[in-house]
Amino acid sequence: MNIRAFMRGAGIRVVRRIAVLLVLVLVTSGCDRDAPLLVVRAVAVGVPSLAPFFDESQGLGHDAEIRSLAAPGSLQQGDTPGLYGGTKQPGICDVEQLKEFLADPRNDRKAQVWAGVFGITTEEIPGFLDRLTPVLLRHDTLVKNHDYKKEKAVPFDSLLQAGIAVLVDEQGVPAVKCSCGNPLRPFTGDADRIDVKFQHGNKAWKGYDRSSVVAVRPASRQLERLALVDVDEPQRGIDRPIGTTGEKDTTFNTRKVRTVPSLTGTTFGEASRKLADNGLGASYDGEGLPPDDARVTASDPPAGTELRFGEYVVLRVAGGSGRASTPPGPGGSESTHTPPTSSDPPTSSGPPASSDPPSSSTPPSSSSAPPSSSPPPSSDPPPSSPPPSSDDPPSPEPPTSAPPTTTSAPPEITSGPPESISAPPTTAPEAPPEPPKPPTTAPEAPPEPPEPPEPPTTAPEIPPEPPTTDPATSAQA
Repeated sequence: MNIRAFMRGAGIRVVRRIAVLLVLVLVTSGCDRDAPLLVVRAVAVGVPSLAPFFDESQGLGHDAEIRSLAAPGSLQQGDTPGLYGGTKQPGICDVEQLKEFLADPRNDRKAQVWAGVFGITTEEIPGFLDRLTPVLLRHDTLVKNHDYKKEKAVPFDSLLQAGIAVLVDEQGVPAVKCSCGNPLRPFTGDADRIDVKFQHGNKAWKGYDRSSVVAVRPASRQLERLALVDVDEPQRGIDRPIGTTGEKDTTFNTRKVRTVPSLTGTTFGEASRKLADNGLGASYDGEGLPPDDARVTASDPPAGTELRFGEYVVLRVAGGSGRASTPPGPGGSESTHTPPTSSDPPTSSGPPASSDPPSSSTPPSSSSAPPSSSPPPSSDPPPSSPPPSSDDPPSPEPPTSAPPTTTSAPPEITSGPPESISAPPTTAPEAPPEPPKPPTTAPEAPPEPPEPPEPPTTAPEIPPEPPTTDPATSAQA
């Protein structure tokens, strides 16, 4: 009955827990579904802005009609080769005209508001513009756009169609929409949860796919040049120095194959730079861009694979953000060292077992820990694992460090090994002690026979009752 009651109680508790988990899952999923999508205004090629900083009829920028390309992942780094395009025709963005417009005293208020978006002063505008580079978008790109209304910059999330001319900064992030001079900032929302609105003359363009839009994140370094693709001749690459408008361009062949470099063990930032310098893009295995200090554990395709310009290499990373426990991941990335570490854990678990024998239950836990995986022991008990790793390889070192303890420990070791070795026997000796108990119970049985003699003591009392002496006494009388 007790067992049944216990099982019933355990079953009820399990059911309750499952019910709670289901409720939490439903509530969470419900919250996700109920969360409103971020409204994004579409901006098509050639459609003028309703409230521009600059009059678009003056030809400040020239867009191009191209088809948007898909990219692996909604987040792209500003130094990704082929992220932007160019053309042989100069003047897709007239930086000098924009500079003169903002320097005109009649536009002083606009210049102040424009500069305020970037956190600079009006005096810094010319130098800021000189560091920007004109390019054409090759992907439908999310940005934080700004209209000029009532002498203020009004921000709004915007989706710019591929083909729109923009100025990008030294880290490859769109900064200015060329045709109207509107300042742009990075999109900070979730690219997978947007509601694109096509209105005010902006109609859904051919090739638009909400799942293929991208947002650009700053490169991990200041760039010296951008690797562009000619939108009219895709086999022609354009190498454009930062801060130039096309007069210093050099060309290269985009059909030339590139070799994937060795990336395992490097940081994500280093791997991205290596790939970019080699004309390849860096993608990632997971959601969101990994931190620059995250260690690369593998690449797909692997090192030595030949790819064409602008193709992507998927990086798998571990840890990052300065966490000291995760850097061992790079060590794990060195496959040559992992086997020894996998063989060491058993040895390292052995010593703890010898030190932990007092608790017979702990050895199983330590023995169960290694099989879980070699990375966890390295990350979970870093302080405890390093010592064994250092002590285990040099077998002579343990005796050197142990002598002081071995003098007192030998007895413990002699007793310890028996305990560890006799741990099975400890269960065996327990069986022998039980036989002596029967002899103790056996002697108790013999004392019971003495009880029968009591009847003879009562039997002699019967004969004395018929006394023969009474008749004699009566005869004498």
